[in-house]
Amino acid sequence: MKILVTGGTGYIGSHTVVELQQQGFEVVIVDNLSNSQAGVVDSIKKITGIRPHFEQFDLANSDKTSEFFRRHYDIKGVIHFAAFKAVGESVEKPLLYYRNNLVSLMNILDSMIANNVQNLVFSSSCTVYGQPDELPVSENAPIKKAESPYGNTKQISEEILQDTIRSSKIQTIALRYFNPIGAHETALIGELPLGIPNNLVPFITQTAIGLRQQLSVFGDNYNTPDGTAIRDYIHVVDLAKAHVVAVTRMIEDKMKEPFEVFNLGTGNGYSVLDVIKSFEKVSGQKLNYKIVDRRAGDVEKVWADSTFSNEELGWKASKELDEMTASAWKWEKAYRAKVSQ
Repeated sequence: MKILVTGGTGYIGSHTVVELQQQGFEVVIVDNLSNSQAGVVDSIKKITGIRPHFEQFDLANSDKTSEFFRRHYDIKGVIHFAAFKAVGESVEKPLLYYRNNLVSLMNILDSMIANNVQNLVFSSSCTVYGQPDELPVSENAPIKKAESPYGNTKQISEEILQDTIRSSKIQTIALRYFNPIGAHETALIGELPLGIPNNLVPFITQTAIGLRQQLSVFGDNYNTPDGTAIRDYIHVVDLAKAHVVAVTRMIEDKMKEPFEVFNLGTGNGYSVLDVIKSFEKVSGQKLNYKIVDRRAGDVEKVWADSTFSNEELGWKASKELDEMTASAWKWEKAYRAKVSQ
């Protein structure tokens, strides 16, 4: 069973490739390395003993995408991660996000239809819910106006997928996930953003190890117990395993609708200060951080109702917050030790 993983050298993509290989799938990666490194393929091989086939090109290039699919006509499914994903950057550069995230998806769908590839797992996001009226947020919650261009690309992508499904044989599972953190237990792969991190945990670990001078906490006047924003943090390996469950569900014809949606979260909300305290506890490091103004596009609080995913997919997040932050710190230390040699 050959699976294409777009964005497969990225953070969530690389962990998913590992889980797929460990379940016996053959994996092909396409990535343009805009926010990842080719060396991740070597790290995947160290973990699994298998080097995934890797091709570097931009899926926003329709000619290269269609040519790739013609050569890999035996693909049984696509897991589509390849997208820009920073909320703040999307506010500053909206056209970059619309062009990259939407054009690449449309090119993939064109090629899937042309080559009769029917199964797509789509990397969606809890940002499609905006600021929910009720918490925890379930899959039945209304899709509200997006708080950022990034969130809007996920909403529009889901609409593109639903319209395409009606006119083709493609079936899709959209996984709306919350905030992935942590790293593989081997510390061979983890979250490695190029440049300044946009996500909380890599900024924490890079500050602790001395790469960043200070961590900025965006806002302490939200309507939350400690004033900082609340998110549902999920370990990246738990998340990766859900993608394997989803693609297996499709291949085994167990889908109940041609478009299915699942929330992937723990069901627990943690504030920014909760995550900082957890990190300080597991690492023994005191973090240098300061409170700054809120960041445009950020939602105040959101966490998942993951009941439907637990029951329908038979999947459940297993790792606690301290385990997640400890694994992120282990990865950061291992990576910095490797690059300083």
